[in-house]
Amino acid sequence: MNLQVPRPASAGLILSYRCTAQCRHCIYGCSPRWSGDWLPESDLKLILEQLAPHIQPSFFGPDRTDLSGGLHFSGGEPFANIKLLCRAVELAAELDIPSTFVETNCFWAVDDATTRERLITLRDLGLAGLMVSVNPFYLEYVPFANTARAVAVGQEVFGPNLMVYQVDYFRRFTMWGLSDAMDFDEYLKLEGRDDFIRQTEFFMMGRAPSRLADLLAGFMPRLPASDLVERPCPTPVVREWHNHLDNYSNYVPGFCGGLSFGDARRLDDLLEVGIDPDERPVLAHLMRDDLKGLLGLAAGRGFVEVPQGYFSKCHLCQELRRHLVEASGDEFPELAPSEFYKHLE
Repeated sequence: MNLQVPRPASAGLILSYRCTAQCRHCIYGCSPRWSGDWLPESDLKLILEQLAPHIQPSFFGPDRTDLSGGLHFSGGEPFANIKLLCRAVELAAELDIPSTFVETNCFWAVDDATTRERLITLRDLGLAGLMVSVNPFYLEYVPFANTARAVAVGQEVFGPNLMVYQVDYFRRFTMWGLSDAMDFDEYLKLEGRDDFIRQTEFFMMGRAPSRLADLLAGFMPRLPASDLVERPCPTPVVREWHNHLDNYSNYVPGFCGGLSFGDARRLDDLLEVGIDPDERPVLAHLMRDDLKGLLGLAAGRGFVEVPQGYFSKCHLCQELRRHLVEASGDEFPELAPSEFYKHLE
């Protein structure tokens, strides 16, 4: 019996995994080292046409935005291909997709004129809002002056649909009078390691388990697989809200980088027919028996637990999947894009 694929009531469209930054916390392992593959316009149109009937508006209405509703354009860094971003916004507006916004690290906001011109262009094409990403990880790569400029101009252009995530860091950086970029280790001297860990929201998946391991030593325990498989998944694989679709036309469950329900260009068929568990055994295990079966599958292919354990269930799941990619090549089509597993360090 096929497994039912969740309908995307809200979603993010990853235009490319290529990014101007290589943040230590990135759940998708984005960086400048990724292949510069951008979503082809023909695929963009197919995906948006099939998404349109399913996307639900923000709680505040179709012309308003929030972090979990509607459709957002993402990456990587979507402003690194402004032509494609404009086309995506234009198509979404033609299809009456509600509550659209774009998220950005603001690398491009180098002066007021450029910033205002780009945001007005996107608004006039139909974009409802802007989400500005702010935390010490982005601060390593983007001068805070760019971020502050994007927030100020974004507020002029989008009003209440200008969102800042995380607003506490924006206020703190402003209060401290920051303007330039800042090395992460220098930042920790200002804030303090313990305060940083307590106040910053990040998932222990993607690049975080490797890049933040030393920082979290003694603060966040690492647990054996046997302690983690029974725990509920913090970001469920099967859910209707906030799934993603990427530039390789993968329908990505939730925040689970490197995992694909199937071809987003055939979303209608995928939602109707579902997933054959024999063809996608990794997904079948995750959807039916969580990590127990996946742990057994990986162990049968030579997976050995690391003695220090894992930071989270997501961390363990990611390592099981990475092992299967490295041990079995392209045997499991749901482990896509495979390049994701090369950018986790």
